[in-house]
Amino acid sequence: MNWITNYVRPTINSLFSRREVPENLWTKCPECGTMLFHRELKDNLNVCTSCDHHMAITPRERFIALFDGGIFTEVKVPEPFADPLQFRDQKKYPDRIKAAQKASGEKDSMLVAEGEIARTPIVAVGQDFSFMAGSMGAFVGNALLAAAERAVKLKRPLVLFSASGGARMQEGILSLMQMPRTTVAVQMLKEAGLPYIVVLTHPTTGGVTASYAMLGDIHIAEPNALICFAGPRVIEQTIREKLPEGFQRAEYLLDHGMLDRVTHRKNLRDELTTVLRILMHQSPAVRGDLPPPDPVTPNRAAPGTVAATPPAKPTVASEKKAAKT
Repeated sequence: MNWITNYVRPTINSLFSRREVPENLWTKCPECGTMLFHRELKDNLNVCTSCDHHMAITPRERFIALFDGGIFTEVKVPEPFADPLQFRDQKKYPDRIKAAQKASGEKDSMLVAEGEIARTPIVAVGQDFSFMAGSMGAFVGNALLAAAERAVKLKRPLVLFSASGGARMQEGILSLMQMPRTTVAVQMLKEAGLPYIVVLTHPTTGGVTASYAMLGDIHIAEPNALICFAGPRVIEQTIREKLPEGFQRAEYLLDHGMLDRVTHRKNLRDELTTVLRILMHQSPAVRGDLPPPDPVTPNRAAPGTVAATPPAKPTVASEKKAAKT
């Protein structure tokens, strides 16, 4: 019995034991409840394959899908004071920042990058809602100013992806001061004659909506994104009335003239390319770089005549040169 208990049974158990399965292989859609395999969800840009619900996506993941080849260069952002008000609630403010940085892998709630979309050079800014609800602090003001200065220097358009719960309460009045600072950054772009495109994602609320998120030349939103200053629950409690269906959602705002477009995330890259090239007075984007055509053999001609050679097909380089002239 000792031989069976001590050797045979452990051997059989090791051969047929259940393997541990990671917990993050499946994601449940909050809208329809469908269980989505993580690779399938990632390939679909965090959009539910069953109901088309747009889930949150980090700025880094968005930029990888947005820029050509997923290649972009981060723009350095000046770091503000770590804890200007010595704020403390249940935790110290620096401790909250460190926890958010560890969870997200980012310095703060905004990422600034430069690169090309379909050979269209731009400067892009993305907010990360997973970093303290994408709240607007001094770092956000510094980031938008750095992005605007970089865009003006390179003469490139600026594209902003907003996702925020509003001002960051741990920075108090300093957080609210970022509203005029970011407005100044947008004004720099307008004075330089450069386009400023805003893509509003779910959710965009509070002081962000009251400042740089609604100052764009073109406003595009993702489907069913919540865009507002005060939330619908606060408004219902204030006016004590039932709000219309879909109030403060992207489609509702589009119908009432607050937005220019509501675009699916998978179509957003092509939409931005078209809009940016129109505003920058550029020719339509080349969807793919084709190799130069093979030399064509001249047609046979009658004796004593010169063979007519078909005209060569224009290449991408020749089209770009003709567009410049």
